[in-house]
Amino acid sequence: MNTADYALEITKELQRSITRISNGEADQLAEMILEAGNVFVAGAGRSGLMGRALAMRLMHLGIPAYVVGETVTPGIGPGDLLVIGSGSGETQSLVTMARKAKEIGAAVVTATIHPDSTLGRLSDLPVRLPGTPKDQQTAGSGEKATIQPMGSLFEQTLIILYDAVILRLMEQRGQDSSQMFGRHANLE
Repeated sequence: MNTADYALEITKELQRSITRISNGEADQLAEMILEAGNVFVAGAGRSGLMGRALAMRLMHLGIPAYVVGETVTPGIGPGDLLVIGSGSGETQSLVTMARKAKEIGAAVVTATIHPDSTLGRLSDLPVRLPGTPKDQQTAGSGEKATIQPMGSLFEQTLIILYDAVILRLMEQRGQDSSQMFGRHANLE
């Protein structure tokens, strides 16, 4: 296959993956963001990068959003929301964060392949996303579930979920891109 053929196969995988996202869970995530005092996002590796993208768009919407681990991130408190992206739902640093957030009185949402994982069970809302964990590249039938390496399909589905939630929030708040652009970084 050439590069364009790979790109076409990736988009086919994404189309199949996206049709498996629960509308109810995605809409509930949007509602929880609107009801939160502050929104904190976390994830390890590439899932963390997708979370950073969510935090940026929330900021563009005027919603107080922070990336866990940044030096300017305040403490989480009651009424806040922690949004975690974790394919496995078992990343120990994220499990520790979720437990701490719950102890403090914050709500936790985890977007994961495994809603029955430790993070899924700790969450107020586990959002099940299709994808393949790093160590399982074939579907149950033995056919290839994805041509992509490691957790790429999950991470791509995660950013699409996050962007879809942003569009829902834009609609609910009556905002458009031009209003959001007014909050875009201007020291670049």
